[in-house]
Order: sequence, then structure tokens, then C-alpha cells
Amino acid sequence: RMPKKWISVLLLLQLSGHFSPGSCGKVLVWPTEYSHWINMKTILDALVQRGHEVTVLTSSASILVDPNKPSAIQFEVFPTSLTKDDFEDLFKRIISNWTYMPKYTFWTYFSLMQDIIWEFTDCIQSLCKDVVLNKKLMTKLQESRFDVVLADAIGPCGELLAELLKIPFVYSLRASAGYTIEKYSGGLPFPPSYVPIVLSELSDQMTFMERVKNMMYVLYFDFWFQAFSEKWDRLYSEALGRPTTLFELMRKAEIWFIRTYWDFEFPRPLLPHFQFVGGLHCKPAKPLPKEMEEFVQSSGENGIVVFSLGSMVTNMTEEKANVIASALAQVPQKVIWRYDSKIPDTLGPNTRLYKWIPQNDLLGHPKTKAFITHGGANGIYEAIYHGIPMVGLPMFADQPDNIAHMKTKGAAVRLDFNTISSTDLLNALKTVINDPSYKENAMKLSRIHHDQPVKPLDRVVFWIEFVMRHKGAKHLRPAALDLTWFQYHSLDVIGFLLACVATATFVITKCVLFCCRKFLKTGKKKKRE
Repeated sequence: RMPKKWISVLLLLQLSGHFSPGSCGKVLVWPTEYSHWINMKTILDALVQRGHEVTVLTSSASILVDPNKPSAIQFEVFPTSLTKDDFEDLFKRIISNWTYMPKYTFWTYFSLMQDIIWEFTDCIQSLCKDVVLNKKLMTKLQESRFDVVLADAIGPCGELLAELLKIPFVYSLRASAGYTIEKYSGGLPFPPSYVPIVLSELSDQMTFMERVKNMMYVLYFDFWFQAFSEKWDRLYSEALGRPTTLFELMRKAEIWFIRTYWDFEFPRPLLPHFQFVGGLHCKPAKPLPKEMEEFVQSSGENGIVVFSLGSMVTNMTEEKANVIASALAQVPQKVIWRYDSKIPDTLGPNTRLYKWIPQNDLLGHPKTKAFITHGGANGIYEAIYHGIPMVGLPMFADQPDNIAHMKTKGAAVRLDFNTISSTDLLNALKTVINDPSYKENAMKLSRIHHDQPVKPLDRVVFWIEFVMRHKGAKHLRPAALDLTWFQYHSLDVIGFLLACVATATFVITKCVLFCCRKFLKTGKKKKRE
């Protein structure tokens, strides 16, 4: 047997190989709530396992970021005028308004949506002020000497913190309003002829009228993001003591982690500082709790259906719950439904309700036949990871677009949450379970997802460490970010060339006219003679 002292020596040597002196860094995190935090925490746990010191900057009103739970992650809690109840009520109101928003005309719908996003923006801006204008807190952060800031681009402020602390920063992002942030702040090319904009629910195979629709969305979001930026420019200029803009600071991002991959996305142009890391939170299924496993096994050959509308949806109407429960009661499968409200009157004996479910473990269970989902990116990727076909009930934000992608790839059926009937849901479930093409397409996406040289989470950790090692990644930054919009589109060059052509044409025309006049004058003179 090997002596204990030699085992200790070998362990130390192994650790020294992974964590050489000075290789571990300090990461400051500006998070966002709900599924965004769940996704980001996966990254933070991986960084901690690698020996890095991670500090999450969170407000006293945070909903999911709980500094009181035992964790290797450190938390810097800052005071804010908001309360946790205020923050939670805001999210519930936003979700409810967006979910049940009537889709009248294009302009009416987006006008109402803009009001909702403005309300969210005001809240995030208030939190940002509570940090950057808190001199005592900023001094403490300066003295901590962080190596990098990890921020979620959907909630601005992380880039301002990085600028004030004079350190590089990286973004984690599902997708912005219509890819506008990535286009303007990341320099990402966006040909609207075949790249569908977020919220358009289009594919990359567009008809003429769909391309018209896509272009209208592009122009709208371009205009909208300009207004969004202006809401932040004053705060950023005040905090830095010089005129600046949100665009200017966001352009300094070293790496953009986009939480999708080619199993989800349509092919499109990319840049080297954009890394697709969809499904970074996915992992093999673990055994289910005993009682839940017994219920799953009782389904026999029919298997089970997993149903969840995510962590943010808690206000389903009684009428809607009864419509859904009635449909679920008619399928031969057993159903596990994440639901935390009044028990529907039409609930069937084949359906079990849970306030929380181990979603990933259920989707990875061999008896799972289908997944009814609201279309959140995290749930979509767990279904892709395990090869489970979906019935989509998208409600707000990027969810309709996510389900549209899965429908185009043949792995999902889409239903309208606001107008759904029991018959609609029943038929959709029968389709994805009984039509083998849906399972085949889901498995195809799963094989694509798993067939990567580096796991998504490992890729994220590598690039964060890369930025810390090299104090940034400026060599990946496209020169397009230093150009004005007319320089980027070569309008100045086109104008110059047109001016040259016009000048040359003018000179040649004048010369020809001069020669013609000379010739005519000479001809007339000879004639008179």
C-alpha cells in the first residue's frame, strides 16, 4: 500500500499542475435574475472549482441571488431603495402584461412592449446608480483588484463597472432585442436577407414578404436601441466625469458568450470574439427522488410527459389551468407538471403536480416522451441535450423565437398560449409522441450538440481565463468597432468614387464639347473661305 505521505505529495503535484502560482484570478460578477442567474451560476461554480475567487455584486432586493446560502462564491451586497417585494412584483407585472398582451398591429404591440422594457430598464438603472455612486463600495472594489468582470448584457452596468475599475470585461448573453446590441456594440454582421431578427419568429428561408417583415423589425429595433442607449448615456457620463455612451462602453467587451449553438441557430456570419456556448448548464441525468421514480415507472410503455413553464410564470389563470389539465387527462402517458397554484378541477389521475421538479433529470429519463415548455433557452437546451421533442407554449421575450427555431428544425409543435384549447394541446402531444420524425429530429439536434471538440462550459472557462491571463483579448476585436456607420458601410468611399466618376465625366464632357465647338468653328471658317 502507498504511504499516506506519498499520496499527499502526489495530490499536491497534481494540484500544482492545474493551479500554478498566480494562475488563479479574481472575478467580479454583475448578474441578472431568474433563468439568467441560474445559467450564470453554472459558470461561476466552474470558475470556483478551478480555484478562482468569484465575487457577485448583488443588491439587497435580489430575488434568486441568495448570499445567505452556503457557497464558495462570495457576495458583495449593496443597499438599494428597492425592496425584494418591489423587485418581485415588477417582474410579475412585466411577465403578466407581456404574456397576455394582445397582438393588434405591429406598432401597437411593440409600443406596449417598449413600455414594459422601459419599466425594467428604470429598475436596473436604479440598481446601477446605487453601486457606481456609492463611493465607499467603489473604493472597496478598487482595492480588491479584480482581474475581469463577467456581466449579463441584458442588464447594463457591468461595462460601466469595468471602465471605472479599469479592468477587462466579458458578456454572457442569450440574444438582445433583435441582435441590435451584438450588431452595434459587438460589430457582428447582420444581413437581414437571411438572418431572422429576434421576435420575428422567422427562419433563414424567407419569402419576399417575410424579408420585408424582417427589414421592418430591423429598422424598428435600430431606432429603439438608440433610444434605449440614450436612457443610459447620461448616467454613464456622470459616473465617468466625461461624455460617453452605452455603445462606447459595450464595444469594449473582450468576449461575447452567446448561449446558443448551431443545434439551435441558423448559419450566420460570426466574429472571433463571439463564442457560442449554448447548453453550458446541461449535464447527464441523475436518479429521480424515490416517490417520483415510482410514479414514472408506473407509466409502463406509454412513458411520461414533462410540463414546465419555467421559474417566472406563477400567475396562470384558473380557466387556462383547467383547459390544460383537461387535455393532459386524456393522454395515455403519465404527466409531471410543475405548477404552484390552485389545483385545476379537471386534473386527471394520470397527472401529478409539483412546486419544483428536477427538470434536467426528468428530461434525461428513458421514459420521457415529450416536453411541454414555455420555450425558455435553458429548458430548450435541456431538451436538445437529451433528444426530447417539444410542444411549445411561448409566452414572452425570446420564447416565441426559440420555439420557432425548434419548429423549423422539426423538433417541436407551437401553440398559442392565449388561445389554446384542450383539443389543440391534445393533438399537439399526440403529434410529437406518435410521429417518429419529431423524435428523430430531436435526436439529430442532440447528436450535433454532443459532437463538439470542447464542452460549452469548458469553452467559457477557457476564454475567461484567457482574458485574465492576457489582460484582455484585443487581438480578436474587429476594426469595425472603431469606424463610424458611414465608414463601416463604405459610404465615404462610395461617395468619393462617385465624385471621381462625376468629375471625370464632367471633364471629359467639357473636353468633348470644347473639341466639338472648335471643330464646328474650324469647319465654318473653311466653308466661308
